[in-house]
Amino acid sequence: MAAEIATASTVLAAAAPVSPARATAPVRGRHATIALRALRIALALFFGVASGAPKLFAVPAAQETFDQIGAGDWLMYVVGGLEVLGAIALLIPMLSGVSAIAFIGLMTGATVTSVTALGGEFWYTPLVLIVPLVLIARVQRHETVRLVTTARQVVARKRR
Repeated sequence: MAAEIATASTVLAAAAPVSPARATAPVRGRHATIALRALRIALALFFGVASGAPKLFAVPAAQETFDQIGAGDWLMYVVGGLEVLGAIALLIPMLSGVSAIAFIGLMTGATVTSVTALGGEFWYTPLVLIVPLVLIARVQRHETVRLVTTARQVVARKRR
Protein backbone atom coordinates (compact mmCIF):
# COMPACT_ATOMS: atom_id res chain seq x y z
CA MET A 1 0.00 0.00 0.00
CA ALA A 2 2.74 2.47 0.93
CA ALA A 3 4.59 1.59 -2.28
CA GLU A 4 1.45 2.25 -4.34
CA ILE A 5 0.97 5.66 -2.70
CA ALA A 6 4.61 6.56 -3.30
CA THR A 7 4.30 5.46 -6.94
CA ALA A 8 1.08 7.44 -7.43
CA SER A 9 2.56 10.59 -5.93
CA THR A 10 5.65 10.20 -8.12
CA VAL A 11 3.47 9.88 -11.23
CA LEU A 12 1.38 12.92 -10.24
CA ALA A 13 4.48 14.97 -9.54
CA ALA A 14 5.94 14.02 -12.92
CA ALA A 15 2.69 14.91 -14.70
CA ALA A 16 2.33 18.31 -13.00
CA PRO A 17 3.21 21.26 -15.20
CA VAL A 18 6.54 22.88 -14.49
CA SER A 19 6.68 26.64 -14.34
CA PRO A 20 9.13 28.34 -16.71
CA ALA A 21 11.19 29.49 -13.73
CA ARG A 22 11.76 25.89 -12.70
CA ALA A 23 12.36 24.57 -16.17
CA THR A 24 15.83 23.19 -16.55
CA ALA A 25 18.09 23.49 -19.51
CA PRO A 26 17.81 20.66 -22.00
CA VAL A 27 20.58 18.12 -21.80
CA ARG A 28 22.94 18.45 -24.74
CA GLY A 29 25.91 16.39 -25.63
CA ARG A 30 29.41 17.73 -25.21
CA HIS A 31 29.93 18.17 -28.95
CA ALA A 32 26.63 20.05 -29.39
CA THR A 33 27.50 22.36 -26.50
CA ILE A 34 30.94 23.08 -27.96
CA ALA A 35 29.47 23.67 -31.44
CA LEU A 36 26.87 26.09 -30.04
CA ARG A 37 29.52 27.99 -28.09
CA ALA A 38 31.78 28.17 -31.18
CA LEU A 39 28.87 29.47 -33.27
CA ARG A 40 28.06 32.13 -30.68
CA ILE A 41 31.72 33.20 -30.52
CA ALA A 42 32.05 33.33 -34.32
CA LEU A 43 28.91 35.45 -34.70
CA ALA A 44 29.97 37.69 -31.81
CA LEU A 45 33.32 38.28 -33.49
CA PHE A 46 31.64 39.02 -36.80
CA PHE A 47 29.05 41.41 -35.40
CA GLY A 48 31.36 43.06 -32.88
CA VAL A 49 34.65 43.34 -34.75
CA ALA A 50 33.91 43.06 -38.47
CA SER A 51 30.56 44.84 -38.56
CA GLY A 52 29.94 46.99 -35.48
CA ALA A 53 33.39 48.43 -34.77
CA PRO A 54 33.89 49.93 -38.26
CA LYS A 55 30.60 51.79 -37.86
CA LEU A 56 31.56 53.10 -34.42
CA PHE A 57 34.98 54.23 -35.68
CA ALA A 58 33.38 55.84 -38.76
CA VAL A 59 35.39 53.85 -41.29
CA PRO A 60 34.93 55.53 -44.70
CA ALA A 61 33.31 52.43 -46.24
CA ALA A 62 30.67 52.41 -43.49
CA GLN A 63 30.07 56.14 -43.86
CA GLU A 64 29.67 55.73 -47.60
CA THR A 65 27.01 53.04 -47.14
CA PHE A 66 25.01 55.11 -44.67
CA ASP A 67 25.34 58.17 -46.93
CA GLN A 68 23.76 56.12 -49.73
CA ILE A 69 20.90 55.24 -47.40
CA GLY A 70 20.46 58.92 -46.68
CA ALA A 71 20.20 58.53 -42.92
CA GLY A 72 23.43 60.22 -41.93
CA ASP A 73 26.01 59.35 -39.34
CA TRP A 74 23.62 59.05 -36.41
CA LEU A 75 22.10 55.82 -37.77
CA MET A 76 25.56 54.40 -38.43
CA TYR A 77 26.52 54.95 -34.78
CA VAL A 78 23.23 53.50 -33.50
CA VAL A 79 23.53 50.37 -35.66
CA GLY A 80 27.22 49.97 -34.76
CA GLY A 81 26.43 50.30 -31.07
CA LEU A 82 23.61 47.77 -31.30
CA GLU A 83 25.89 45.34 -33.10
CA VAL A 84 28.67 45.63 -30.52
CA LEU A 85 26.28 45.34 -27.57
CA GLY A 86 24.51 42.42 -29.24
CA ALA A 87 27.85 40.71 -29.86
CA ILE A 88 28.69 40.98 -26.17
CA ALA A 89 25.24 39.63 -25.27
CA LEU A 90 25.75 36.64 -27.61
CA LEU A 91 28.64 35.59 -25.37
CA ILE A 92 26.48 35.60 -22.21
CA PRO A 93 24.34 32.43 -22.14
CA MET A 94 21.35 34.03 -20.41
CA LEU A 95 21.30 36.89 -22.95
CA SER A 96 22.29 35.00 -26.10
CA GLY A 97 18.74 34.02 -27.08
CA VAL A 98 17.43 37.56 -26.71
CA SER A 99 20.46 38.87 -28.57
CA ALA A 100 19.86 36.43 -31.42
CA ILE A 101 16.22 37.54 -31.66
CA ALA A 102 17.28 41.21 -31.74
CA PHE A 103 19.86 40.45 -34.44
CA ILE A 104 17.17 38.69 -36.50
CA GLY A 105 15.21 41.95 -36.44
CA LEU A 106 18.30 43.98 -37.29
CA MET A 107 19.19 41.64 -40.18
CA THR A 108 15.64 41.82 -41.50
CA GLY A 109 15.92 45.60 -41.54
CA ALA A 110 19.32 45.33 -43.22
CA THR A 111 17.85 43.13 -45.95
CA VAL A 112 14.98 45.55 -46.60
CA THR A 113 17.39 48.50 -46.62
CA SER A 114 19.76 46.71 -48.97
CA VAL A 115 16.97 45.99 -51.44
CA THR A 116 15.24 49.37 -51.26
CA ALA A 117 18.03 51.90 -50.69
CA LEU A 118 21.22 50.22 -51.88
CA GLY A 119 20.04 48.70 -55.15
CA GLY A 120 19.97 45.12 -53.90
CA GLU A 121 23.73 44.72 -53.61
CA PHE A 122 24.56 41.88 -51.19
CA TRP A 123 20.91 41.59 -50.09
CA TYR A 124 21.45 37.92 -49.25
CA THR A 125 24.18 38.43 -46.63
CA PRO A 126 21.82 39.40 -43.78
CA LEU A 127 19.50 36.53 -44.74
CA VAL A 128 22.38 34.05 -44.50
CA LEU A 129 23.18 35.38 -41.03
CA ILE A 130 19.58 34.89 -39.91
CA VAL A 131 19.90 31.10 -40.20
CA PRO A 132 22.44 30.59 -37.38
CA LEU A 133 20.73 33.31 -35.34
CA VAL A 134 17.44 31.38 -35.48
CA LEU A 135 19.31 28.28 -34.36
CA ILE A 136 20.79 30.11 -31.37
CA ALA A 137 17.43 31.65 -30.44
CA ARG A 138 15.78 28.22 -30.62
CA VAL A 139 18.44 26.38 -28.65
CA GLN A 140 18.72 29.11 -26.01
CA ARG A 141 14.95 29.58 -25.59
CA HIS A 142 15.02 28.14 -22.05
CA GLU A 143 17.45 30.90 -21.08
CA THR A 144 15.18 33.52 -22.66
CA VAL A 145 12.21 32.18 -20.67
CA ARG A 146 14.32 32.27 -17.51
CA LEU A 147 15.38 35.87 -18.23
CA VAL A 148 11.79 37.03 -18.83
CA THR A 149 10.58 35.24 -15.70
CA THR A 150 13.31 36.84 -13.61
CA ALA A 151 12.53 40.27 -15.04
CA ARG A 152 8.83 39.83 -14.23
CA GLN A 153 9.65 38.81 -10.67
CA VAL A 154 11.85 41.88 -10.19
CA VAL A 155 9.12 44.18 -11.53
CA ALA A 156 6.50 42.51 -9.33
CA ARG A 157 8.71 42.99 -6.24
CA LYS A 158 9.25 46.67 -7.03
CA ARG A 159 5.48 47.23 -7.31
CA ARG A 160 4.90 46.00 -3.77
